[in-house]
Amino acid sequence: MALNYIWIAFFLIAFVIALIRLIFFGDTEIFMHLVSGMFDSSKASVMDIALPLAGNMALWLGIMNIGERAGAIRFLSRIVGPFFSRLFPEVPKDHPATGQILMSFSANLLGLDNAATPLGLKAIGSLQELNKDKETASNAQIMYLVLLTSGLQLLPVTIIAQRAILHAKDPTDVFIPCIIATYVAALVGIIAVSIKQKINLFDKVIVSWLGGITAFILLLVWYFNTQLTKEQISLVSKVVSNLMLFSIPVIFVSGALYKKINVFESFIDGAKQGFETSVKIIPYLVAMLVGISVFRSCGALGYINDGLRWVIVHLNLDTKFVDAMPVAYLKPLSGSGSKAMMINGMTTYGPDSFAGRLGCVFNGSSDTTFYIVALYFGSVGIKKSRYAIPAGLIADLAGIIAAIFVSYLFWG
Repeated sequence: MALNYIWIAFFLIAFVIALIRLIFFGDTEIFMHLVSGMFDSSKASVMDIALPLAGNMALWLGIMNIGERAGAIRFLSRIVGPFFSRLFPEVPKDHPATGQILMSFSANLLGLDNAATPLGLKAIGSLQELNKDKETASNAQIMYLVLLTSGLQLLPVTIIAQRAILHAKDPTDVFIPCIIATYVAALVGIIAVSIKQKINLFDKVIVSWLGGITAFILLLVWYFNTQLTKEQISLVSKVVSNLMLFSIPVIFVSGALYKKINVFESFIDGAKQGFETSVKIIPYLVAMLVGISVFRSCGALGYINDGLRWVIVHLNLDTKFVDAMPVAYLKPLSGSGSKAMMINGMTTYGPDSFAGRLGCVFNGSSDTTFYIVALYFGSVGIKKSRYAIPAGLIADLAGIIAAIFVSYLFWG
């Protein structure tokens, strides 16, 4: 229901703003921009996202099917079962969904977007099998989606690479702030959903796992910051992420060979599901990306930023963070849009400016909430998202606030 009202608002706000610009400011081309943006985004949603995704979906769902038949997914489920059984009490012990959730989180942590989406769609599909009301998001699905929208990532490879392309003095200087901001977003997301679902966060298993994850992240930050050079950080990030990615199919295939399973047939059976899922999500992609396009094209984001600047000035606060805020506005809506704004900020103000760096941290602090909800829930036919979007936006807001504070701490 929330997604319905938000989608309607995109069009109504765009129409009102465009009408004002036409009548009072003589902008005769504004409606042309809106219409061309609608056609461009509808084409891009199919040609640039859905069709390329079909190949990735076929590949990774085929590999996942091999892993399931070899028993690798069930093995992962037993390892993380005690922790996930607390966060996802609706999911039975040792259910394949647990291992699939872990696989998708692992791909996200390593910044492996091409693998993360297919693995995530497989996980949401398994959770849908346990969902009694097929049109309404279950508690487990909401917890999973909110964790995804927090965008928890340990290796922001694409952000570092883009900074290097734009000749930043130290492309990796946003590494630690990105980790801190995205971890805050994930933690707040867990807390928000747990309160709503009455999950006991003081359970010793949850405390020990979250404490262990926190310690691991702190150790990783310390190691990268003190033991590696700038060039080594980029090299390690690239090698580790790709090594982990290629190790997954090798391990699954090896396990299947050991159990004397027909590997090729297993892959084909899983790949067929990937193509079917890709076709199913096209309407949801078109709807969301067209709505976002008209909202962007009307100039609403610029007006929001001008209003924020006016408020900050009258509060006698520092305004230099406002220049990077368009990245934060767009991040819950569009990953490509926020990336474009991040690049625009670095080219306009410089990659080593406060706004340039903060834009990078914003981009690495969370994920595209509306896109993820539309894509993942659409893939399994869920029409009622319940509180998934508000909870995801709470996590996003926590990541934005953390990004601002940590950026002032590092570069303010």
